[in-house]
Amino acid sequence: MADKRKPLLEAKGICKYFGGLKAVEEVDMQIMQGEIFGIIGPNGAGKTTFFNVCTGIYPPTKGKIFFEGEDITGISPEKAAQKRIARTFQNLQLFKFMTVLDNVKIGCHIKTSSNLFDAIVHTKKYRRDEEYAIEKSLDILRSIDLYEYRDTMAGNLSYGMQRKVEIARALALDPKILLLDEPAAGMNPPETRSLMEFIKMLNKEGYTITVIEHDMKFVMNSCDRILVLNFGEKIFEGTPDEVKVNKEVQSAYFGRGLVAGEALK
Repeated sequence: MADKRKPLLEAKGICKYFGGLKAVEEVDMQIMQGEIFGIIGPNGAGKTTFFNVCTGIYPPTKGKIFFEGEDITGISPEKAAQKRIARTFQNLQLFKFMTVLDNVKIGCHIKTSSNLFDAIVHTKKYRRDEEYAIEKSLDILRSIDLYEYRDTMAGNLSYGMQRKVEIARALALDPKILLLDEPAAGMNPPETRSLMEFIKMLNKEGYTITVIEHDMKFVMNSCDRILVLNFGEKIFEGTPDEVKVNKEVQSAYFGRGLVAGEALK
């Protein structure tokens, strides 16, 4: 039976060209509210470029992006954040010499209005915004079991914990959708398992999540549906079970000689 829900984030015929390079070519995507959606593909498949088009980093060469039914094609990253589209990046963006609490507070800036003058003289507006940011950040840290690390310098945490703090900062936007670009990159197996459970926990709390990831076990065991890209083109979209038996996916992603079912072990 066809899914009659309206998509939260939708891409229609997205193309992104850099000169003569076709990084993304005619990609369609629908992400439904409440799901964990994965985007996979070999190196150079166009995953991050497509992600960047969806979040306003790059304007598409052709095609449209819709969020909650509204055309947001070419929207700036700042306006995307105001619409509560939050994302993380491949490389950690934390301030390592600031506490976990202060890192998460930075994510609250989109909902504050004080300026540099307010901060210098500590106006009533600044104090109100600072109180909001602290309480909001502490609430987030409590809800995702990071409260005990609130006063720890971010750089003193393990790599896996730093990734969680980065996601916590994105949650400060009260996102309607959270887009994670290779969150498990560089992690060891225990850190990857911990992050996978963390993302599942966020999803159970109501967050819609999209993940670009190279780790197939991570994607297969956490995502509801998966979009597969290869050379900038969409070659398949379906459930993990459908993806693992698709011949074109096996050829493009798993490689010859690798049994796709191993990804589920």
